[in-house]
Amino acid sequence: MLDWLVAALVGAATGVLSGLGVGGGSLLLIYMTNFTGLAQPLAQGINLLYFLPAAATALPAHVKNGYVERRALIPAICAGLACSALAAWAATGMDVEALRKCFGVFLLIIGLRELFREEQ
Repeated sequence: MLDWLVAALVGAATGVLSGLGVGGGSLLLIYMTNFTGLAQPLAQGINLLYFLPAAATALPAHVKNGYVERRALIPAICAGLACSALAAWAATGMDVEALRKCFGVFLLIIGLRELFREEQ
């Protein structure tokens, strides 16, 4: 019962972060790999499935409030699709430990950048 409650709370927290556009999927990946013991590739697959409905429910509010730059959509979508396909292909051939370390370094860089970023 407690496992279900913790999973629901993590789902709620990641949903709030996703709705804000902050990347709740990163928190979800950390939870799944470090606290539930799921393998990184499995957690990434679950995270991708989580992202689709989370993005679909948050997007209308962001569009309504003018937080979507329409001129950048097509180039960003095309580049994102191409790079995500290449990265997914590369990830399937990578050692899981190397993948985990790359993800950790990425989180550290983003965290440090946010920590020392000046207000705009």
